[in-house]
Amino acid sequence: MKNTSLISAFTFLMLTSCISQVPVPKKYLTGEAQGTYYAITYFDEQDRDMQHEVDSMFLVFDHSVSLWDMNSLINRINRNDTTVIPDDFFIQNFMLASDISKKTEGYFDFTIGPLVKMWGFGLQERVEVTPEMVQKKLKLVDYRNVHLLDGRIVKDNPEILFDFNAIAQGYSVDYLAQLFLSKGIDRFIIDVGGEIYASKTKPDGSPWVVGVEHPAKDKNDLRSIQQLVKLTNRGLATSGSYRNYYEENGKRYSHIIDVKTGYPVTHNLLSVTVLAEKTAIADGYCTAFLAMGVEKSLQMLEQLDGIEAYFIFSTDTNTFETFATDGFLKIMEVDSFE
Repeated sequence: MKNTSLISAFTFLMLTSCISQVPVPKKYLTGEAQGTYYAITYFDEQDRDMQHEVDSMFLVFDHSVSLWDMNSLINRINRNDTTVIPDDFFIQNFMLASDISKKTEGYFDFTIGPLVKMWGFGLQERVEVTPEMVQKKLKLVDYRNVHLLDGRIVKDNPEILFDFNAIAQGYSVDYLAQLFLSKGIDRFIIDVGGEIYASKTKPDGSPWVVGVEHPAKDKNDLRSIQQLVKLTNRGLATSGSYRNYYEENGKRYSHIIDVKTGYPVTHNLLSVTVLAEKTAIADGYCTAFLAMGVEKSLQMLEQLDGIEAYFIFSTDTNTFETFATDGFLKIMEVDSFE
């Protein structure tokens, strides 16, 4: 009996060893949503194709909070359509945006729409901006002047315009992550326009590795990697001022607008990458930090739990310098690229 038990145990170990070596099917999904791309890699023992579920989610999501969909709920609310009843997507983005706006002392403000539109970063044609226009639009930007009452949005001023672009992509990443987890798929990486969430590791135990882009001197420059980071069960988002801009009369106007002044930022902070538990949170804070600049961002980080950041900024000699918080340093790969 003893020998039989040993043989059975040996056979069991051999079988489980063979089973563990069977490769888990690796799947890729790509497409377009929210005016940008999405790319998803996941491992699924059942080899399921999640393309339909992903595309269906984006259709519903875009119809709720995307400014690219002219008939979305957010656009209808911006047009003061009183028949709109916000759905769960809209309400969750509203609540999260309100929370981040409050915690960042308004440097993140989802009512920034009038300024974004005025400076020509929306869908309308660009116009010449005057100081008088800036002051007029600036008075409309204040997240405290909108309210969710009895399931409906109430504005203190009908000219207030919502813009969830600074968290919507991150939120969609988090929602997709929950969708995959609900299907029993827990090894994946989701990228929507550069906002990323990675779950666990690859089946072989290796981490997901993503790159932080090296700031470009021109928006048409080829993309290159500044820093590699290892991502596990966290969200990562990057905001930069060096790709989305326009030039007029020899001056460059960044799409990052300082809601305290009403003007595009002009400081030396070029890029912020934020690590957080959720991608939407990382998304919102990296936008706020890019508006604040390095010094104010570091002061605010001291008051925040679970938020880590990596800054790339220019010096007086036109060189790049970086700074990473202690928590961000832990996920950085040794190799970096200049």
